[in-house]
Amino acid sequence: MANTQQMANAIRALAMDAVQQANSGHPGAPMGMADMAVALWGEHLQHNPQNPHWANRDRFVLSNGHGSMLIYALLHLTGYDLPIGELKNFRQLHSKTAGHPEVGITPGVETTTGPLGQGVTNAVGMALAEKLLAAEFNKPGHTLVDHHTYVFLGDGCMMEGISHEACALAGAWKLNKLIALYDDNGISIDGQVAPGFIDNTPQRFAAYGWNVIDAVDGHDAEAVSKAIAAAKHSADKPTLIVCKTSIGKGSPNRANTAKAHGEPLGAEEIKLTREALGWTYGPFEIPQSVYKDWDAKATGKKAEAAWDKTFAAYAKKFPELASEFTRRMKGELPKNFHQIAVDAAVSAHTKAETVASRKASQIALEYFTAALPEMLGGSADLTGSNLTNTKSTPNLRVNLAGDVVKTEDGKTGRHINYGVREFGMAAIMNGVALHGGYIPYGGTFLTFSDYSRNAIRMAALMKQRVVHVFTHDSIGLGEDGPTHQSIEHVASLRLIPGLDVWRPGDTAETAVAWAVALQNQNRPSALCLSRQNLAYAPKRDLSDISKGAYVLAEPSEVGMNKTHAVLIATGSEVQLALAAQKLLAERKIGVRVVSMPSTNVFDRQSAMYKQLVLPANLPRIAVEMGSTDGWWKYGCAAVVGIDTYGESAPAPVLFKHFGFTAENVADTVHAALLKQ
Repeated sequence: MANTQQMANAIRALAMDAVQQANSGHPGAPMGMADMAVALWGEHLQHNPQNPHWANRDRFVLSNGHGSMLIYALLHLTGYDLPIGELKNFRQLHSKTAGHPEVGITPGVETTTGPLGQGVTNAVGMALAEKLLAAEFNKPGHTLVDHHTYVFLGDGCMMEGISHEACALAGAWKLNKLIALYDDNGISIDGQVAPGFIDNTPQRFAAYGWNVIDAVDGHDAEAVSKAIAAAKHSADKPTLIVCKTSIGKGSPNRANTAKAHGEPLGAEEIKLTREALGWTYGPFEIPQSVYKDWDAKATGKKAEAAWDKTFAAYAKKFPELASEFTRRMKGELPKNFHQIAVDAAVSAHTKAETVASRKASQIALEYFTAALPEMLGGSADLTGSNLTNTKSTPNLRVNLAGDVVKTEDGKTGRHINYGVREFGMAAIMNGVALHGGYIPYGGTFLTFSDYSRNAIRMAALMKQRVVHVFTHDSIGLGEDGPTHQSIEHVASLRLIPGLDVWRPGDTAETAVAWAVALQNQNRPSALCLSRQNLAYAPKRDLSDISKGAYVLAEPSEVGMNKTHAVLIATGSEVQLALAAQKLLAERKIGVRVVSMPSTNVFDRQSAMYKQLVLPANLPRIAVEMGSTDGWWKYGCAAVVGIDTYGESAPAPVLFKHFGFTAENVADTVHAALLKQ
């Protein structure tokens, strides 16, 4: 019989010791949640420490990621490749035990948590992915996808507004395999959470359509285990288990105080805590009996072996589906993807349509969503504006029984109505991507990328393939005015390391942007798209678009023999640059026009290619309807941009008012040359 009290105390001791050694960290949360962890990880969690990527494992998310020593202790104790030396190096350079858990760094960590509220929102995305994969792949007598998503969260996650967005959607989608355990300890950094946080959390979650199990003693592992067992029987609702706990449990002088939250206990208090807990072992010392009680390697191996048999039987009866499931969980694109991408770009080039780039995106999506069943789209209540829906992506719907509704031909919905929840949408997409099996994309107006921004940053940090469709990308949207007109947004998104930002200028560039985004298995992308129509820019070749920038038009195409300057443009301003090129030719000034749909991608090209596109001996002038700051890194002699907020007026009036005319661009080039 396992000694659950000793199992919990092992977590408390490791948390105290690691934080003390690092002289940095948060011991209180792991100490308070230790018994909850014993209940979940000791009794219910389906996982295999020897294969952290087993497809049918339960997902565990520590949303209150500052309590990272809880998950590091659990991973070490249950048998993951996380030796005690890594715990001793907690929060040190290049250790596998960072201050907050990081996916891809520590085996067994499912998502990077730290910004509060995003972990539970990622968990909603994971549970959604599980539900949709089950609806798509499970067959009568052959249950291939069948696992739970568990999340620990605290008061900070509850306070962050994103938890409202995500948990409301979890209730609407009836994610019955999502089980959240709330560490209800009433303490935050500033002390008692009241009077600043007085929500009736159980009633709040009941209103979302959750099953709520209230007032569970979070220090009674058996009681928590029973609550989890009851939650697993829910057929049509996610479950919140409210665990009443004491932060810093076991510490005589720090328990139930803010002091336990974010600083080491100190050597003397650790000594007193060891005595109070009856823990007689030294720092980082765990007795073999406790390791034995925690060891999950044998049970994990057995669980995965049983699923392997299930998969083998499934593969025998449904070989194509089994192959498709394997491909998608690996994140691999179909073998014919390159041809699909070529077809989409060539079709755009051949048709040479004049459409808004948001419409060009939808045209490209028709190709890609038809060929890639893993594409899971959506919009934050702007589907008709973002144009993220296609013929291949019916709306996702869940019936009253909690089942995913299928179309007449047996397909599941693949376009999500997220409602006005940009931040929630962005972090849910991160969870979907982390789970595997789908490539999520979602749309809103570019200005509202501000709401999504921290989740976009997290996608880049975690190297997840998530695609953001941002429409209405400039003052070109017109009468809605400065609240909706993006100025600094493209420039600020370009500053996020690891995020590819695309601002395509026509249908071919948009198709290529989508193709590259889908191929980028380890980075997110943002497509910034126009509301206004854009003429097609004739091209000799499509192959260099994927390099982020290419020579679109040489001076010879407007009758000039010599090149005096280079005009760099993005998106809707490519047409402006081409018109200015003609005007400048009349003044006997030869200009090369470079279209640069993605500065990020261009910056990764070879020095030779960059020199070919932007010769060092020619002055450069950039044109973009947005903040000018980012363009000076290219050594520009001038930038035609906008560093003020917009105005409310029809787009053509605004273009003239702010100087986005061919004449002003030509004059700017002329003036820059006179200064040489």
